[in-house]
Amino acid sequence: MKYIIAVIQPDRLEEVMQRLEEKEIHLVTVTSVMGRGRQRGVATVYRSHKEAGTLLKKMKLEIAVNDTYVKPTLDAIIEGGRTGQVGDGKIFVLSLDEVIRIRTGETGNLAIG
Repeated sequence: MKYIIAVIQPDRLEEVMQRLEEKEIHLVTVTSVMGRGRQRGVATVYRSHKEAGTLLKKMKLEIAVNDTYVKPTLDAIIEGGRTGQVGDGKIFVLSLDEVIRIRTGETGNLAIG
């Protein structure tokens, strides 16, 4: 079992979600977040003053999958999120030791669903 965290551009969310759906990956948590990477933010001009931007809007996807779904999940995120520009995002894959479905008490692979 793996826990996949992806940080992507907000305008790529729809495409990523569509690609995940095509690969039958339905259980996704999405959060609007702020962050920065190599872009170091975007400077803006407000009332003739240049303000250094430090954080950019991003979307964070969190997906718990069984091992057979890891590659299709990663492929869907990459295919849907890639523009080829700096700031496309990152994907983190973590081992998942335990999953418990609260409603039924199921654990492990059964709890992921």
